[in-house]
Amino acid sequence: MPLPKIDDARTLSDQELADEILAAKRELFELRLQQATRRLEKPHQFKHLKHRISQMMTVARERQLAAVSEETTPQTVSDSADAATTATATTQPPPAEVEESVQADEQESVSEPDATEVTPESSPSEAKEEE
Repeated sequence: MPLPKIDDARTLSDQELADEILAAKRELFELRLQQATRRLEKPHQFKHLKHRISQMMTVARERQLAAVSEETTPQTVSDSADAATTATATTQPPPAEVEESVQADEQESVSEPDATEVTPESSPSEAKEEE
């Protein structure tokens, strides 16, 4: 028996596809039950059923992604290019402000001395004892 074709799943509507997925999962459960009770006559059915489920789930996901992309597609290319240039122009601060903020950060780091400096001659335990 050949594996099922994905074209069969693509012809189904969304509701029929969901129903088929549910029915196939139930059938897979029944096969597992038969295998556990040693009544399974055709073990190749596992492969075919899993293949069919994956095909149907793939078609369902393709449709879901297509619906999402249709919602976001109406924006034109020129609008997105204008938005990109506007976004980069407004997010970059002027160079003077950047230099001032860097200088302010440097001054703060210099004015705050570290009280527990460890010199190469002293060990970390000696620095803790001094406190």
